[in-house]
Amino acid sequence: MKGISNVSAIVFFVKDLARTITWYRDVLGLAIESREAHEGSIAMASLGTTTLVFIPSDERPGRSPVVVLGLDGGIDDVVDGLVKQGVEIVTPVSKAPDGGLTADFLDPDHHVLSVYQPAGAPRRNQG
Repeated sequence: MKGISNVSAIVFFVKDLARTITWYRDVLGLAIESREAHEGSIAMASLGTTTLVFIPSDERPGRSPVVVLGLDGGIDDVVDGLVKQGVEIVTPVSKAPDGGLTADFLDPDHHVLSVYQPAGAPRRNQG
C-alpha cells in the first residue's frame, strides 16, 4: 500500500490496565508511561520506532493485538484506495487517543490492521 512508512504501534486491548503495566514493567523490564487519552487512561512503551499501546477494553479474544501501520499523511486517500480494492473497513477514519487519525480494516483472514497518521498531517496527499 502506497504511503505506509513503518509499523508505528501495536495496540493491545487489556482487561486490567494496572496488571498489564506491572507485568510489562516487572517481567519484561519495559519503561511504561501512563497517560490520559480522550476516552480514559492508557499506557504506552516505546521499543525503537514502534510503540506498544495498552487500552482498557472488554474486546473479545483475538481482536488484539492490532498492528498499526504508520502514514506520513493522506489517510483518506489510503482508506479510499482500500475500499476500491474491496477491503472491509471496520472503523472509518476517526481520532486516535493521541489526537492523530486512525482507521481499522480486515485482511483476507479477518485480522484487524490499522493505519495511523500523526496529528497535523494532511488527510489527503497533494497531487
